[in-house]
Amino acid sequence: MTCLWTPSRRGLLQAALAAGCAPALLRHADAASAPLFALGVASGSPRAERVVLWTRLIGDRLPAQVPVQWELAEDGSFKAVVARGTEHAEPGTAHSVHAEPAGLRPDRWYWYRFRALGQRSPIGRTRTAPAAGAVAASLRFAIASCQRYDHGEYAAWGDMATQELDLVFFLGDYIYESATAVDSKAPRRHHGGQCRTLEDYRQRYAQYKSDPQLQAMHANAPWILTWDDHETQNDWAGDVSQDLAPDFHERRVAAAQAYWEHQPFPKHLRPRGADMTLNQRYDWGNLARLVTIDDRSWRDPQACPKPGRGGSNTVDLKDCPTLRNPQRTLLGAPQEQWLRDSWDATRPWNLLAQQTLMARFNSQDPAKGPGRYWTDGWDGYPFARERLLRDLAARQVPNAVVLGGDVHANYVSDLKLDWDDPTAPVLASEFCGTSISSNGSEQSRLDKALPFNPHIRYGRSDQRGYMRFELRAERLEAELRSVQTPWDARSAMFTAARFAVEAGRPGAQAA
Repeated sequence: MTCLWTPSRRGLLQAALAAGCAPALLRHADAASAPLFALGVASGSPRAERVVLWTRLIGDRLPAQVPVQWELAEDGSFKAVVARGTEHAEPGTAHSVHAEPAGLRPDRWYWYRFRALGQRSPIGRTRTAPAAGAVAASLRFAIASCQRYDHGEYAAWGDMATQELDLVFFLGDYIYESATAVDSKAPRRHHGGQCRTLEDYRQRYAQYKSDPQLQAMHANAPWILTWDDHETQNDWAGDVSQDLAPDFHERRVAAAQAYWEHQPFPKHLRPRGADMTLNQRYDWGNLARLVTIDDRSWRDPQACPKPGRGGSNTVDLKDCPTLRNPQRTLLGAPQEQWLRDSWDATRPWNLLAQQTLMARFNSQDPAKGPGRYWTDGWDGYPFARERLLRDLAARQVPNAVVLGGDVHANYVSDLKLDWDDPTAPVLASEFCGTSISSNGSEQSRLDKALPFNPHIRYGRSDQRGYMRFELRAERLEAELRSVQTPWDARSAMFTAARFAVEAGRPGAQAA
């Protein structure tokens, strides 16, 4: 069967998926396009008048400098081209391309493609945001995170590519830096050992981006991304690594460079050493302020680590006095202030896209002690979380919603200052999405802890997938999409739950 894509035709894509075709919105202009553009195309950082277009050239004997032409059109057949240009792909940036068409019309869809060395790329679809003061009727988006390649297939991306979404928030762990265990029976394995050098990270991104279902979703809508730990190393905190390596800063430099090279970030965000400005503000017309933050680069090291190690631990509050230090920070003081200044009380909604679960999660029966907490997330920095929530209350931010990932489980929670008081006011709603493919913990363990956390309205660690949302001025609707069979690339998907948040009523309700 020949697989073609007609833009915005969800039915055709679903048919292609069912027929076993590459489940991409990737219509090649010619058969020779595959080798050079084997990692697909992507777009991101959507603003009202500009967007970033991305690709990376692949080849064994690429010239030192390759001219890459790009064009952007108002239609999928490219009869109405509105912008075009040339970028030069070079070895110093892994022959990646970050084109930045500007002067675009707000709030509209565009199609784009690249051409180099006689080959054409797949066609991608992207869009601009509504103008800052314009009426925006809705925002359709998804959140996703944690797509470990050797833990499952990417059926979730294939399903998401059939949705009509305006954008995707990717909230961390785009790659995993670790080697696949020698005795693993997984059908997919990481190439090579643990990533440490720039070339290691480049090869790992190339392996992940070779997946056709991931390519499909990149080509379907613009992405807004932030990183978590596995883009560099598990549980890193600033220049402190899990293995306390003295040369960890150099590893951070390599990881940050490879991250920028492989994502649709603008040129000015290219890292300076290990530093990359991932905390960003986006406005979706008059409907919502969208904020992303970085909870890795500037945090204090995790409290009470295991002996001889850095990184996380699960500790009893009574045994870890460091957790009671009010000066500890997850974001760093400057970023805390930046976030404080980012809330926008003039728009109906404020969405915070960050990495992990913000709600308190106590795994200890209160009758047996003051609490047991995992130190890598917000529970390891409780006063930083309190400061954030107090800022929301003080600034009277309407309809704040926190979006997260990292923990390989679906959580829907109420955020408040007093977790132990059932009558304490709810200040914000939280949706923490499960992993695309990374394994979760046993549901039985979660079931034992949920009664100790009544502010968590939904918790499932046995689900892989993503969350889909539709935001309007009066209501946010959420659908939890789950994979039936994680190791089946064509797996059926199902809706595990639906929730809604009504404007002016913090806290999600089952829908």
